[in-house]
Amino acid sequence: MKLVPDPDDIRLAMLGCTPGNGHPYSWSAMFNGYDREAMTAECPFPGIPAYLNKEPPETIPIPGASVTHIHCAGEGGFTAEHVAKCSHIPHVVAAPEDVIGEVDAVIIGTDIGSEHVERARPFIEAGLPVFIDKPLTDNTPDLQTFNQWVREGRAIMSSSSMRYTKEFMPYRESTRELGDLRFVSITTAKSWETYGIHALEAIYPILGPGFLTAQNTGTIDRNVVHLTHQRGVDIVVIANQDMFGGFGCLQLCGTAGRVQTASSDSFYAFKAQLVAFVDYLRNGELPFPFAETTELMQLVIAGKLSREQGGRVVPLSEISLNAPADV
Repeated sequence: MKLVPDPDDIRLAMLGCTPGNGHPYSWSAMFNGYDREAMTAECPFPGIPAYLNKEPPETIPIPGASVTHIHCAGEGGFTAEHVAKCSHIPHVVAAPEDVIGEVDAVIIGTDIGSEHVERARPFIEAGLPVFIDKPLTDNTPDLQTFNQWVREGRAIMSSSSMRYTKEFMPYRESTRELGDLRFVSITTAKSWETYGIHALEAIYPILGPGFLTAQNTGTIDRNVVHLTHQRGVDIVVIANQDMFGGFGCLQLCGTAGRVQTASSDSFYAFKAQLVAFVDYLRNGELPFPFAETTELMQLVIAGKLSREQGGRVVPLSEISLNAPADV
């Protein structure tokens, strides 16, 4: 069942900005197209025009949906007006809540998980479908709140673009030629709290549900996280603050073979993620169960707790999913 009144003319709001995160520019451009000259010369994230400019302009916009409203309060070091100029957004609003009644769905394009319950609350309560950038959250009480909202039938989707990485797709289909997987490793830059989910969601569709424990023996800048899985697989995720040259390196080792590959096409992954949200708005069917997002957030939280508690092995069963009584 569709979640929007007109599946061929979906109006979206792009809300929020955080330091180091250029999604308002790039994601809006993937719906609306963009001003090539302004984006190339003025976008504070040079990687965005670098990958946008490689694409044929007519193939960039996602058909049947557009970002019509934007709000950014300047937390990311740029203004909503500038994003609107670069990405052809017609309406800049003074407050996020001003988009209620004007749009069909909301995209919260920020990557600080601890803020997402309160950023999303007005739109959840107004009955608007919401896409929330990764990670959905980084703490147990907020995960409980999101789970309660989903149980109530609220339309919520969250993912990392790494779920859609083109180079990893064959191994999501099958790892049969590798035999039984025994060891998986993957790398990411930046912090565990914001970018750990990129690494986790990249491997989750390969391994499936069934993660058991997390142990983070690193530091806040150099996270080294050992995960275990019920399939008998050991997983090591490295999240190193300045390791930008090693983002998205995947290794799969099994009883019969091994493979190494890396993520290299950001545009493809971002656009596939946004198309999945649009499809959800059109048919009402999540592209993957929300239970997967829940387990991924348990991993994020467990890795954070382990680091804060001296490298203790944290069972995912410790991260309670029971909703608080006052949601």
